[in-house]
Amino acid sequence: MAGLKCPTCGRSFNSEDTRALPLCSDRCRQLDLGRWLDEKQSLPHLAAPDEDEKPQGQGESPAD
Repeated sequence: MAGLKCPTCGRSFNSEDTRALPLCSDRCRQLDLGRWLDEKQSLPHLAAPDEDEKPQGQGESPAD
């Protein structure tokens, strides 16, 4: 595989010339890791459809 673009620095590179795939270098790999650890980069949280809804019967007092 050749002609990849590093997501950290944007530089084009040959995949055969690096050990840090999908990044171009160890430096970019360290920068990327730092962003994840500092929580500057994360995966989006998508709420489950039922997570936002209140379950039926919650908060209601039982009928006597």
